Amino acid sequence: MKLRKITSLTMFLSFLLLIVTSIVLYVVPHGRIAYWSDWRFMGLTKTLWGDVHINLGVLFLVSGLLHLYYNWKLIVTYMKNKAKELKIFTPDFNMALALTLIFTFGTLLHIPPMSTILDFSASFKDAGTRKYGEPPYGHAELSSLKMFAKRTDLDLDVIKQQLQKSDMAFDDESWTLLDIARANNCTPKDVYVAMLPPKTTVDTKTFPDQPFPGIGRMRLKDLCTQYDLDTEKIINGLGARQINAEPNQTIKEIAQAKGMEPQTLFEVIHEVVTSL
Repeated sequence: MKLRKITSLTMFLSFLLLIVTSIVLYVVPHGRIAYWSDWRFMGLTKTLWGDVHINLGVLFLVSGLLHLYYNWKLIVTYMKNKAKELKIFTPDFNMALALTLIFTFGTLLHIPPMSTILDFSASFKDAGTRKYGEPPYGHAELSSLKMFAKRTDLDLDVIKQQLQKSDMAFDDESWTLLDIARANNCTPKDVYVAMLPPKTTVDTKTFPDQPFPGIGRMRLKDLCTQYDLDTEKIINGLGARQINAEPNQTIKEIAQAKGMEPQTLFEVIHEVVTSL
């Protein structure tokens, strides 16, 4: 066996697998949604896909450094001009550097096509939100039944009775929703639905009094659609309060343009909604 060949093959194989993990993480729902719905692909959770991606990245980095070491002479020749003189800023190097800087600063400034790549990923993640639904609050699946009841204003005794009626196995109120979900081979969301009293439904149309997880990434028109609001009236209401907004802008983008936090903008939108 030759270390040089092993290095090149390791770098190649880890690169191929990094493509796979990158694609999965590109389209996976937002963390809070993935944990709430116990999202899995090929049997692996979002956390496991992320762990594999990180370690493959380390393997690719180490093998890349070794590959750089073994091919240093060839790389040096790339930085020589026609007179065989070493010159770092050759036309080829300058083009590679320019492309790298364009993608780096284009991402930071959120300009196309870098912003388009990010927005396309966000569209996949938002689709997951619509499909699986939002948890009552961030990492609700890690709350014990007692804490969950307190955070959601539900009666603890009723919750326990409803879970028992649904044949959900659990020991006591110290069990988290995730513990119950794993014990009953279901998702934390399923546990939540099972614990609701009869005839109780989760109101998805009444505009909430408090900002919910992920609202900053929502486009204004999607927020209005979700809660049956007239987008034009909301925009006019914001305009009357000296806040310019467009339907396709996210709540975060509208807030940043006005120099405020998304949570503050939510309060303004709530004020507009209640005034309609």
